[in-house]
Amino acid sequence: MTDPTLQKFYELDLLDRLNQLSRESGVPLEDMKVLSGAGGLNANQADHMVENAVGVFGLPLGIARNFFVNGREVLVPMAVEEPSVIAGASFMAKLVHLGGGFTAKASAPEMIGQLQVLDVANLEEARQQLEAHRDELLDLANKVDPVLVRFGGGARDLEIRLIENSAIGPFLVVHLILDVRDAMGANAINTALERIAPRVAEISGGRVHLRILSNLADRRLARATCTIPLQALAFEGYSAEKVRDGILEAWAFAEADPYRAATHNKGIMNGVDAVVLATGNDWRAVEAGAHAYAARNGRYTSLSTWSKDAQGNLCGLLEMPMAVGIVGGATRVHPAAQAALKLMKVTTGAELAEIIVSVGLAQNLAALRALATEGIQRGHMSLHARQIAAAAGAQGNQIEKLAQQLVFEKAIRAERAEEILKEWRK
Repeated sequence: MTDPTLQKFYELDLLDRLNQLSRESGVPLEDMKVLSGAGGLNANQADHMVENAVGVFGLPLGIARNFFVNGREVLVPMAVEEPSVIAGASFMAKLVHLGGGFTAKASAPEMIGQLQVLDVANLEEARQQLEAHRDELLDLANKVDPVLVRFGGGARDLEIRLIENSAIGPFLVVHLILDVRDAMGANAINTALERIAPRVAEISGGRVHLRILSNLADRRLARATCTIPLQALAFEGYSAEKVRDGILEAWAFAEADPYRAATHNKGIMNGVDAVVLATGNDWRAVEAGAHAYAARNGRYTSLSTWSKDAQGNLCGLLEMPMAVGIVGGATRVHPAAQAALKLMKVTTGAELAEIIVSVGLAQNLAALRALATEGIQRGHMSLHARQIAAAAGAQGNQIEKLAQQLVFEKAIRAERAEEILKEWRK
């Protein structure tokens, strides 16, 4: 083993990194070992999670460091296969730390459930009747899960919408707003919808068709802001002003153009999805909500906003739907997800959402900084070279040596890696 007192975290071997995580977080090493893959999700557990299970599929799990969120140091687990994501987020978090760290806030954990009401004779009259029975329907929804209500959650509101133009003509949509507390909430909202659907049909005189939550969770938002001191942006011949202005120009492209915005937001989701996945949450739901939210005003645009303050410092803001929880579902079943939550020391779903949106903002900054200065490929391809080297058959110390050779030759290709290995073996 290497001496952890003499090396940076990324220079340690795997076991030393786990030991250091245990020391820093106070989480017992035995709990941390789950993250190594040795004691994670097994095939028998997977068999109870999905149908036709034949095994499990692994992803690299790394730790983003330097995150200071709402006045607290956070070690952030990220499950992601793409090189440079964790390194980029960690370095940007270090710059943000110089400006006081991330300030984040999550709104109430309110999810939206939808009932599609068809075959209504008089839409306006049905709408009025449903509005008149609002309290009755909310009370009926609350009877589904008394425990949720006891913990401060439950039905909050009922909204009636009229869809006037559709392929099947006009119809009503009933939105049930449910506070799901520390759960992601899909099961809770869908169960409540099933309970109230027959009564909605009676009141409206129509036929309730679909009963399903919406992943456009625009009542369950998370927002993170940060300020990077101007001088912290300078590096390797790039002045601080040049880096800042380059970032602002790159962001303006994404704000104005949906083709650029799609890739810009994908960079945000590199960070967001990695934490969502590491904690056993539904990354597909978060993805769907994020992209729908980006188009909420009729044009797809950037989820983030970048600007400069009166002192010339760089300021960032990211707001997006964040339906994540710390109880129920895969989060409860997956051992590594449980260890990840322990490592972050989160006690509420809102706190988890605040960390995730901060990671998304850091990841966005990393991509914009690279694009605006040295180009996205420099750091990314040096890390990608390691994957190429391993895939070509290099082992142990050979991987790093071969990766360096590929970068030196500017030929990061599988066939060149194989040629070099053959030369070495001769």
